Amino acid sequence: MTQWPARLVLVGAGKMGGAMAQGWLDAGLPPSSLTILEPNPSPEIASLAARGDIALNPPIAAPPEMLVLATKPQSLDQVAPGIAPLASPSTLVLSILAGKTIANLMARLPQARSVARAMPNLPASIGRGVTAAAANPDVSAEQRGWCERLLSANGAFYWLDDESGIDAVTAISGSGPAYVFALTEALAAAAERLGLKPELSLGLARGTVEGAAELMRRESATSPATLRQNVTSPGGTTAAALAVLQSPGGLEDLMVKATAAANARAAELAG
Repeated sequence: MTQWPARLVLVGAGKMGGAMAQGWLDAGLPPSSLTILEPNPSPEIASLAARGDIALNPPIAAPPEMLVLATKPQSLDQVAPGIAPLASPSTLVLSILAGKTIANLMARLPQARSVARAMPNLPASIGRGVTAAAANPDVSAEQRGWCERLLSANGAFYWLDDESGIDAVTAISGSGPAYVFALTEALAAAAERLGLKPELSLGLARGTVEGAAELMRRESATSPATLRQNVTSPGGTTAAALAVLQSPGGLEDLMVKATAAANARAAELAG
């Protein structure tokens, strides 16, 4: 198995950065290998640093083996001058900043050569995320191994062939949890329209989505299409509902339009 980087500096420890750091430590990253740079650490991050050998906002004398950028994307211009000395030609820079391309990052970190860009999603905060990443040609096999080990600590991980796929990943898995939450809202609203009380409507909708997701996880060898067919009796109630959802302009067409809009917006944000 790939070794952990000997020295890793995390820049930004908000909700996502903090969740990633916790995942790394839970997966075995030695606390003494981790330095966190966060000007406004939450009580959770301060407590995390206090429990182990994690350095929080120390002066850093030399560039680390790996520099992970997890600030807000709009903060990059502000923080880049201060962290640029940490990105040496031998440092792997891993960014989870939405909309910031590898070229954009290298322009702000002029010494950087090895740069990877990743798109995690919100369930990474509970170890159930989905992350995809792309790396430039200067990222070595060892450095790719570091990325895989770190990003797999918070859930499933996939490599992209090149950076051009990041916007599509953003549209599907990056924004995807919101689509599931919106589906749950819509299902609860539909239950109310059928005459059920709001509390019961939400309980039924939420429990149904949670249970279906868990069933799909446990039956990972079975395709979603087969799972759908397994609960659809010919001529039954589910078939009647699916006839509407699968009609022209239905669920699949709406999802295509929604993700296309997200993909286009991601491209706009990348400039």
